[in-house]
This record gives sequence, C-alpha cells and structure tokens, in this order.
Amino acid sequence: MIIINNANSINGGYTKYLFLIINLFIFGYESKSSSAQTTEKLKTSNLIKIIKNVKIEEIPEEFREYEEQGYNRYVGYQAPNGKNIHLLIMNRISDYQIIKSYNVLSHYLKPNIESPMGGIIQKELIANSMANNNAILKLVNYRDEPKYNDDLPGQPLFEEEIQVEGGNWYMSQNYEHRDASYEEILHLVHDYGIGVLNADNNIKGALPKFQLELNYYQKLALRNSWMPPEDIIYEWTSDENSIDQEYLASVIDAYYGLWGARNEPTESGRSMWGMYKIKTREDFYKKPSIDNSYLLIEKIFHKYLTYNAYLSDSLKGEFSLKFDPSKPYTNHSRYLKDITITGNNYVSVIVNELDNNITGNGSKTTVIFNGEQNGYNITYNLKNPQKEIIVKDIDPSDGDDGINILNNINFIAFKDDRS
Repeated sequence: MIIINNANSINGGYTKYLFLIINLFIFGYESKSSSAQTTEKLKTSNLIKIIKNVKIEEIPEEFREYEEQGYNRYVGYQAPNGKNIHLLIMNRISDYQIIKSYNVLSHYLKPNIESPMGGIIQKELIANSMANNNAILKLVNYRDEPKYNDDLPGQPLFEEEIQVEGGNWYMSQNYEHRDASYEEILHLVHDYGIGVLNADNNIKGALPKFQLELNYYQKLALRNSWMPPEDIIYEWTSDENSIDQEYLASVIDAYYGLWGARNEPTESGRSMWGMYKIKTREDFYKKPSIDNSYLLIEKIFHKYLTYNAYLSDSLKGEFSLKFDPSKPYTNHSRYLKDITITGNNYVSVIVNELDNNITGNGSKTTVIFNGEQNGYNITYNLKNPQKEIIVKDIDPSDGDDGINILNNINFIAFKDDRS
C-alpha cells in the first residue's frame, strides 16, 4: 500500500504496525446504507461546487407553461449549432439526478471516431437535429403513473427511475426503481435526432441509413429474440410508430448491463421483464444467431460509458468498477471508466481493465489495483503527490488494469497488500 498524503511514506516505506492498522481500517470496512436514506433525494452542496459544465437555471420565459405545471429548473445542453437541447426539471429531482441525466445525454452524443455512424460529423448532425427540433427532456416527480404525467411536449423521465451511481437504488440494483434513464434519453436522441422511420410528423432525422438498419434488426428480432406482448406491439406499431425505438432501448439496456443483476426464475436469461432473450453483453457475443444487434450499437455508440460519474455522497465503503458476480451493481459499473467521489465518507475504488480517471474526495479515498505492486509503473508530482498520479499496469498477468489517472487520492493498494 502507498500512502499518498504522508510524506514519510510516499515510496511505500511504512512500519508493519501502521500497515496493519490501515489495512484493517480500509479493507475491513463494511459498507452499510443508512436506513434513513430511503430515496435518491441527496445532498447537493459538494456536488454544486465541483460541477463546471452544467448550469442549473430558472425556467426561461418560453417555457412558462411548464413552470405552471410544476417545473422549476432548467438546464440547456448546447448543440454545435449554438441552440439548446432542453432539460426541464421538477422540484423533487435531486441535483445528482440532473447530472446523471445530463451525463447520459452527453454519452449518446459524444463522437466515437472508431464507429462508422457515430463519428464527429454524425454526432454533430444528431445534436443539431435535436436542437432544431426543440427536443425536451422532462424530469418529472415521482413515478410513471397517469396522475403524475402531463400533456406537455417532451420525453418524460421520472424521479423514481433515475439511479445515481453509488446511490442506494444503484448499489442494490432495485428494480422497483430500475434505471430507465438510458432508455428514455435514448428515445429522445432517436426521435428528435437520429430520426424515426416513416415519421408522421415534421421532424427530420439526421441518420436515415441508421433508421433503415434499425428497422431491419427489429424485424429479425421479432422472429427470434424479442417477444413483447401482442397488445404492446399493437400499441407501438399502430398508435405510436415507436416499435423500432423500443427495440433499440432493449438492446442498449442489455448492452450496458442494466439487466444483468435481475435474477427472477421466470425471466431466466432474459431482460426487459422477460421480453428479450438477451440479458447481458456476453449474451450477444455467445448467441449471434439469435440476435447480433450489438453490431448496430457499436456502429454509433461507445463500448463503455464515456461520462464522468459523480458518485452519490451517501456511498460508504467499496465501489467496484471491476465485474464481480457477488456485487450485482458491477454488471453496470463495469462499463464506467471515469468517476468522481463526492461527500465525506470513506470510499475504496477497485479499478477495471479500462483506462480510468478517478477523482477522490481529498481525504478518505483508496484506489485498489488487482495485481502486485511491482507490476505497475507509478508516477506522481512530489510537490503535490495527491494531484494526477498515474498508475500504469505493466504486467497484465494478474489481469490488465490499464492506465489510471488519480486525483485527490490518499491511498493506493495492491494485491500483495491484501495477501
């Protein structure tokens, strides 16, 4: 173990006694959620101080009808053409949930230069199309029930279906509050940006070729892997013209591990409440004859989650970016690569194989690597060793941990520290 904020221990020189105390303190720490933390309504003071790119404002004059319906905050996501994609927000939505929603939107719109349909030009076209088409994401109180819905234009996303990374719903993978943010925001990106095949409105999509390919995959899936009830199919095809969008959401949720933790016998090996025969990304690779629509996802989106996830300040103890079947949330967290720890609790982070950027809370953060210390190259600024430490895995025999850039970290631990 390397103690970052102790000058006498900067090269790992510490007494056996000190090592034992720290080891017991950090690795013996049991993560327990506070019984008082019953919702995702989280404290915001620390978060507001560190967020730089998201400006929460009052409702603009043009959205006064939304204000009359209970929306009291506004965030604009600026497209390359200078116009905004709009986030209109009700009072119960926490700032963490606002940031999560903004992050998911930014993830879908971030260019992927390795993809044939998701490069800089295509993602700019999608974002500009969304702004030109007046795309609105409505962050709504409570849950998706008729009494909480409104008739105002926009794509709704409800309070009780926005999981914050590190929050109670996320860590327990509570499917009563399943994370629908990727699904609903994908609908917004698809309907107002990518475009709907045979749309019966005046909205023009940016990627007609993608629309055609999605429709092709959807029709194949209805014969092989995707089995919505007939009445739902009728609603999606006859009333909403949304069947392609719903299929794409099923694919993206499985691809990013959102159903991996669900363990209902009646839904064994399936996702989307049993409708989809694909449950995890591995299933796509193992069952290409049943469904290979992951190829469509990888043509436009990233294989990992590209945003910086601000972990809930309710988080205590361990947070793993590495997949571990004993930790259900890691079905999803395994695709994160950049995280920031907020709040004042002790948190230890286990890295995954990606190149991670990890920012600690400045006084109580440990980063845990999966190999022995001599298998890593560590560089840091001696004048301020907590700032931008770079830990590079040079011996992947224990599993590749990639290149990790660490900020405001207090301890670095390795496999041999725990043996």
